[in-house]
Amino acid sequence: MLPMIASFPIVGTPLSCERYGSGHINETYLLKTDAPHDYILQKINHNIFKDVDGLMRNIAAVTSFLYEKTPDSRRVLTLVKTKEGKNYAQTENGEYFRLYEFVTDSICLDKVESKEDFYQSAVAFGQFQNQLAAFPADTLTETIPHFHDTIDRYRIFHEALEKDPLGRAASCQEEIAFALAHEEEGGSMVRMLREGKLPLRVTHNDTKLNNVMLDARERTPLCVIDLDTVMPGLAGNDFGDSIRFGANTAAEDEKDLSKVLFSLELFEAYAEGFLSACGSALTELEIATLPLGAKLMTLECGVRFLTDHLLGDTYFRIHRENHNLDRCRTQFKLIAEMEMQWAQMESAIEKIAAKYR
Repeated sequence: MLPMIASFPIVGTPLSCERYGSGHINETYLLKTDAPHDYILQKINHNIFKDVDGLMRNIAAVTSFLYEKTPDSRRVLTLVKTKEGKNYAQTENGEYFRLYEFVTDSICLDKVESKEDFYQSAVAFGQFQNQLAAFPADTLTETIPHFHDTIDRYRIFHEALEKDPLGRAASCQEEIAFALAHEEEGGSMVRMLREGKLPLRVTHNDTKLNNVMLDARERTPLCVIDLDTVMPGLAGNDFGDSIRFGANTAAEDEKDLSKVLFSLELFEAYAEGFLSACGSALTELEIATLPLGAKLMTLECGVRFLTDHLLGDTYFRIHRENHNLDRCRTQFKLIAEMEMQWAQMESAIEKIAAKYR
């Protein structure tokens, strides 16, 4: 078993510690004991998260705040401190480990199996937003600086376009033109934040379905997990990132763009769940810009894929030629689909929000 287990106050005698889950960033292990009392042990990827101390301060502060409101280890991701009272343990060779209570009788879904699943994930992230509405977001560390700064993402895109180190720009002129045509709109929410029109919130920044633990029997939300990217941000970004992947009828790297459609039905289901949980905590402008958040998170992601394609696929792992370009194309097709249903998206948000204000 991993020697780092001894750094934590384990209940019971450890029986096994084996790799667990489908995450790609950190190494995750399920630690079982004879108590029975199980845990999740993670080796933190400090190549991605360079400020481990700041990262773990964020997680400790947010989970402690949530635990005061809901003192239930199934409904709040519960961090187990080391025997010395620290948020994480560090080995002599510079590796970092943390420990969480295992969320019992729970399931985690990698893809939407039904509209109800998507709705319940929205409730979970809405509750997360609502419960943290009073938390001072500006006290948190940016674990990945400029993560959803779309203006900065475009700056990097322009640099990649100018350098074009592999001469790939000539073969994706249509995608480049699409990105440039949407650049002004792409920075609109960042500008609203800078102008004080939108409030800074505690945001999760990775609002995928598999970051929600559901009760195994009732399939209702227990808690939100994977808090590495919890930092200051915009509520619309969290909403929008969920829509980006959840309301897309095709895979993120689908080559047949005729399969890439925007599901207004799933958009409405998610909006219903999200606003039922946090609609009363959001400002009128935040609510009005939720469709824009969906569009801009999709745009940002597409621009990032296109940038990486131009630079030679140095960030996103690829499994075939032009893989990142294919990913970019699905995002841009999804935006085009949203634009065709824009009036319906705005109308849906307005009607749903009226029920929860």
